[in-house]
Amino acid sequence: MGEQDDDRTYLVVHNDEQQFSIWWADRPLPQGWYAEGTEGSREECLGRIETVWTDMRPLSLRRRMERAAAG
Repeated sequence: MGEQDDDRTYLVVHNDEQQFSIWWADRPLPQGWYAEGTEGSREECLGRIETVWTDMRPLSLRRRMERAAAG
């Protein structure tokens, strides 16, 4: 099945490190991942991720870097 033929519904998901991905809406979420609230086609979900995930660094790394810069 090509991407153009993909009529499944997806969710935008994220983890505690504020990393994002897509997941099939009809399957249980993997442990450690949470629904962000966006549901739709693959393209819609990937578009949402492109909008909200502006810093690819994991949250723990961003915090360490902020502490290092402050002190």
